[in-house]
Amino acid sequence: MNLSRNDDELKLVPEMTGGRVDYRPQNHRRILCIFPRYSRSFGTFHHAYPLMGTVRAFMPPQGILLVAAYLPPSWDVRLIDENVALATDADYAWADVVVTSGMHIQRNHINTINDIAHRHGKLTALGGPSVSGCPEYYPDIDILHLGELGDATDKMIEYFDLHGSERPEKQIIFQTEARLPLNEFPVPAYQHVKMQNYFLGSVQFSSGCPFRCEFCDIPELYGRNPRLKTPQQITRELDKMLESGNPGAVYFVDDNFIGNRRAVTELLPHLVDWQKVNGYPLQFACEATLNIAQSPKLLEMMRDAYFCTVFCGIETPEPEALQAIHKDQNLSMPILQAVAALNSFGMEVVSGIIIGFDTDTPETGDRILDFIRTSHIPTLTINLLHALPRTPLWRRLEAEGRLNHDENRESNVEFLMPYDEVVEMWRRTITQAYEPEFLYERFAYQMTHTYPNRVAVPNSPARLSRENILRGLRLMKNILWKVGIQGNYRDTFWKLAGPALKRAEIEQVIHVGVVGHHLINFAQECGRGEEAASFYAQRLREKEAAAKTPQPV
Repeated sequence: MNLSRNDDELKLVPEMTGGRVDYRPQNHRRILCIFPRYSRSFGTFHHAYPLMGTVRAFMPPQGILLVAAYLPPSWDVRLIDENVALATDADYAWADVVVTSGMHIQRNHINTINDIAHRHGKLTALGGPSVSGCPEYYPDIDILHLGELGDATDKMIEYFDLHGSERPEKQIIFQTEARLPLNEFPVPAYQHVKMQNYFLGSVQFSSGCPFRCEFCDIPELYGRNPRLKTPQQITRELDKMLESGNPGAVYFVDDNFIGNRRAVTELLPHLVDWQKVNGYPLQFACEATLNIAQSPKLLEMMRDAYFCTVFCGIETPEPEALQAIHKDQNLSMPILQAVAALNSFGMEVVSGIIIGFDTDTPETGDRILDFIRTSHIPTLTINLLHALPRTPLWRRLEAEGRLNHDENRESNVEFLMPYDEVVEMWRRTITQAYEPEFLYERFAYQMTHTYPNRVAVPNSPARLSRENILRGLRLMKNILWKVGIQGNYRDTFWKLAGPALKRAEIEQVIHVGVVGHHLINFAQECGRGEEAASFYAQRLREKEAAAKTPQPV
């Protein structure tokens, strides 16, 4: 099989015709699905977990939950998210097959799971975005599943059935040649997780993005013409999720929520109706391109569906940089105007910011801080540029001889500015962005100019359930103690929280307290050189090796 890549966009795999034929196994199998641990990063929000009681991880692992639901119903399935609790020797001994999945950042943990499974004499299989993009990263795993759910998955299941734990003499590769249409996807197997263990719930409506940003691998992995589930699938998934517990908020993990605006326009009324019927039990969040701000009717429907947060990959406030990375959609209207438009519909913007573009100068960090100040955006994922395989950026830098694979570096990019200057500019930018007083000024702005614009939700039984009330009391107690009394920025906290609590703005204080606690602590660790400058950095630290990890259960 030819696994080489060239300069052309990945040839899209067609969808199945005629639908899936359910596989009837000849043998009973026990499948252990393990989702590997993430290394600590800005996006794991780990500093918030001690405030939240039962929370141990950021979001449920959508992909492996889907695989668990796709397996033959007569088989025994055990699913372990190692961000919540580690798999034990007893789990491995129980299984016939160990299945895992993950992103590039989880590569080391994926290979560790494989090594443990092999010590127990078990067959191993790996699918997901990392192996689909770079199968060469995983030479020791028995079965590689390349591509999305489809005919390769059916062949893999048949192999499990016929061979059990028996390992092949050499690695087997199943590559998807016909994808299962999204509107035939099963409901993820939420029964295998406890939603109270997660910071957010997650759901997927579409896959793919029509844009071609230089640093992004989504178009080549999943295509530029978004594939879609039906609105009815989404509401069924939300119902099933709530049966496993209410996470309070659900993130649409679509690569671009508005990749197909007509489809989203059809979905939103169903979400509004679902919220009304169920008493608005959930806030929604999503990721979308910034040009969503040009669609006020769409934003109005999102507000009615109780969307409260939108992640936008703003990346940089510098127009010449946006043009260079082919992110012209961010230039269709002034960025500050777009952010204000989203705020006017009650949606807080979370922004992606990248440092290390070829157009950066020594003044770029100051310009980013000025943008943060004028946009009033509280939360920004400030990362160093990192080149991912299967992206135009990777191919360009490879041709220019500017890829550096030294794992002790914070990025694999040879910047045009001196490396140490870029890293220091990142460190100064993120630490200043999350100085407590500066951060809380931006949250205060949101409490005055954004949160009041949200739809007024009823005090329904779903929202005033005993579980929700106890969770809110536990959160408030922990915030008041760990932040308001023990915190090294407690004066800043009380300056905002005191008047807000007098106005009975309890939910807002909880939100600011939880999110702000992570941002401030993470930035302080960055200032001490204890955290990575890129989510994708492979740099290993003595601290991480000694860091607390979830314990086996």
